[in-house]
Amino acid sequence: MIRRRSFLTHLGAGVTVAGAAMASGVYSAPAQSTKNGWTPAKHERDDWFDEVPGKHRLLFDSSTAEGFGSAVRFANTFLEANRDYGLNDSDIAVVIVARHQSTGFAYNEAIWSKYGQLITRRTNLNDPKTKQAPMFNLFNASGYGGTLTNNGTTVESLVKRGVHLAVCNRATHGLADMIAAETKGNAAQIYEEFVANLFPNAHIVPAGIVAVNRAQERGYTFAQGV
Repeated sequence: MIRRRSFLTHLGAGVTVAGAAMASGVYSAPAQSTKNGWTPAKHERDDWFDEVPGKHRLLFDSSTAEGFGSAVRFANTFLEANRDYGLNDSDIAVVIVARHQSTGFAYNEAIWSKYGQLITRRTNLNDPKTKQAPMFNLFNASGYGGTLTNNGTTVESLVKRGVHLAVCNRATHGLADMIAAETKGNAAQIYEEFVANLFPNAHIVPAGIVAVNRAQERGYTFAQGV
């Protein structure tokens, strides 16, 4: 009887701890067992994730314009808040995934000045000042403050601080195909133009959703931009 009571006491304590964790919205999964022999496969084309310097690793996923802006905003917050720990930007590895409707925001002003109106058909984000399709990258522009989800932080400012971008190859091809159809241009040439005009620290990845998976397998924690 004493053994049974002892067991139930320990069980009750465990349930209480688990319940508190679930109620707080935080859940710590049990450590991955090595008994089943599974470890993530590593591929050379993903090695750049490990080459980004940092003692802490964080990945933002974005698939919409608003989500990309939020990722930019909170990437800045993450860098700033880590200064409270006495850490520098070089101690923090941050990657923002640009995929689906957010892909175009990984391109610089040369692309937006030429194709902004067509890219906006995918992003569905007009200039909040003019209500028209922008001919520049809204998330790399100043003077918008809280009217955009990046809250004034620009892509370029983050890149200068060491933030990297993982840019979806499939979405980039999709945008090139769409623009080629609209302009009677050459999709392959437009694609190469996109790749040549990515922000510094940007990496073309086979698919944005694949980058989300590979980064987490290499120790990055996950945050959703949207």
